Amino acid sequence: MKPGVSDLLLHIQNEILEAVACRDKLDDVANVLCRRVENLVPGIICSILTVDSDGRLHPLASPSLPNSYSEALDGLEIGPSVGSCGTAAFLGKSVIVPDIATDPLWADFKDLALPLGLRSCWSTPIKSREDRVVGTFAFYYKSIKGPDELEKRIVQTCVHLCAIAIEHEEVKARDYKLAYFDALTGLSNRGRFDEMLRERISANTPFGLLLVDIDHLKSVNDTMGHLAGDRLIKSVANLLASGEPSTSAYRLGGDEFAVIIDACKTSEDLTAAAADILRRTKAHIASGIETMIASVTIGGALFGMDGTEANTIRQNADFALYHAKETDRGGYAHFRPELRTSIIERINIVRNVDSALAEDRIAAYYQPIARLDTAEIVGLEALVRLTTKEGKITSAGQFSTAFTDAKVAASVTERMLNYVAKDIREWLNLGLPVQHVGINVTTGDFRSGNLQGRIEECFARANVPLKHIMLEVNESVFMGGSDQFVAKAVKVLREKGLLVALDDFGTGFASLTHLMSFPVDIIKIDQSFVNGLAEGSRSSIIVAAIMDIANRLNMRVVAEGIETLDQVRHLCELGCNLGQGYYFGKPCSAVETTRLLQEHAQIADTQSAYHPFLM
Repeated sequence: MKPGVSDLLLHIQNEILEAVACRDKLDDVANVLCRRVENLVPGIICSILTVDSDGRLHPLASPSLPNSYSEALDGLEIGPSVGSCGTAAFLGKSVIVPDIATDPLWADFKDLALPLGLRSCWSTPIKSREDRVVGTFAFYYKSIKGPDELEKRIVQTCVHLCAIAIEHEEVKARDYKLAYFDALTGLSNRGRFDEMLRERISANTPFGLLLVDIDHLKSVNDTMGHLAGDRLIKSVANLLASGEPSTSAYRLGGDEFAVIIDACKTSEDLTAAAADILRRTKAHIASGIETMIASVTIGGALFGMDGTEANTIRQNADFALYHAKETDRGGYAHFRPELRTSIIERINIVRNVDSALAEDRIAAYYQPIARLDTAEIVGLEALVRLTTKEGKITSAGQFSTAFTDAKVAASVTERMLNYVAKDIREWLNLGLPVQHVGINVTTGDFRSGNLQGRIEECFARANVPLKHIMLEVNESVFMGGSDQFVAKAVKVLREKGLLVALDDFGTGFASLTHLMSFPVDIIKIDQSFVNGLAEGSRSSIIVAAIMDIANRLNMRVVAEGIETLDQVRHLCELGCNLGQGYYFGKPCSAVETTRLLQEHAQIADTQSAYHPFLM
């Protein structure tokens, strides 16, 4: 080796390793290496290419070659006859071509090299520690020749340095991907979203923010399994990522995504972007032999109009999303200032109910369900009551918004199930003729996926047969989730011996449709129809029609909100036999209900002749 070359080669090695340690850009490190080697060995032209996972070449550094040459190699697939570099990468070993003009490996590429005066090329594969080819290191010569011993020594060192630099870059890329990309969907993650949001705010450029929530993901996980849920998440992510170049999608976690809309200046622009997402994400997704229908709900906020700080605009979009989920699931809502007030009020109510649960200030009150002809009590409806810290008893209507929180709703239902089971057991022990007690359940109870188990466990613990339970479900529960899912859950519960009542009938979206689609035993007519009862009134006509339909479908009818004797008479004339309301008794404590049952419950002999809830 020439005097001084070893020292120069060691200097180059130290310089490159220091650059790698300092996390310099890979292409900068490669270009420095090429220039240092070209200075060390006059007359050679150095080139470094990378090989991607698809087996394609990409120029990394070739400071002495024209850009047009490098561009011609970009994306070229490696193979057994792809010049020196493509062949070396394919074979995994060095390829020496002393004469480009005559060598068959260069037959398809010599017209690129010869006009540049390139006459020979020697390429060596760069391999990772796992022996995977990650690139090539090549010497071009402007004369017909092969490498000498000095050049072989230099190449050996350079290939080793390139392997270190490329592997270090791959590690950085993996770390970056772990830090900023979601593993399941491949979308940018919350950390990257936070960065991009701050970046746009700092640049003061117009943009809109959409928060996107997958509808009913938990139901999919509970009924079809988490693999199906993951498939749904990935499918929605792909659909979100397929938008315009001005949109960028991020997965924030769970079922929630964010989409930043650049150059979005007006609420109309943001509404149009949301409509496009709603259109694109309504898709049928196969999962084994079953098919899922993707659906999302979106809330949006506009930079400037709806906030100028990252936390504010994010929170306002979140308020809008929550409002959309409450009022227009599967749709879009834009932030409005009043939403902040209403949602903060709801949060406070949720906290109050949570606190009442912890401090045992939740209780079960009971309202009688009576025969209209005898006023005998044939059943009860359990109603939740909350005692404030000041001692005031409040009805569920005053804190009903708390039930939109699935966790709180499930906790209240759990508490009510335990109270009802305990009270029924006591009444049975006293020999009181308890027939059925209605318990209201929410959308959250069905979505929890374990309603059946909770009911069975609770009443088995109290040794209460399930035949004494009537689940009351209103139409918002049916409409608030997958109809098929709720219908299946209701069917299973009925098979266990429970009765199911459709509550507030006539006030929902498609009452008659529900009678065809959902297996229920009892229809509870909403009090708005009872209030309007009069000879020949529309309410009377509707109630008569409901009675006729219920009789034909073998369903019982309970009229709600009865307050006067005239209403009782009208209902009897229309064929209604059962009712509840202040006329028969206000909701009261278990102690007071015990007295009512002792005085007014339908006696056993009468029950055997006429069972009000069974045909």
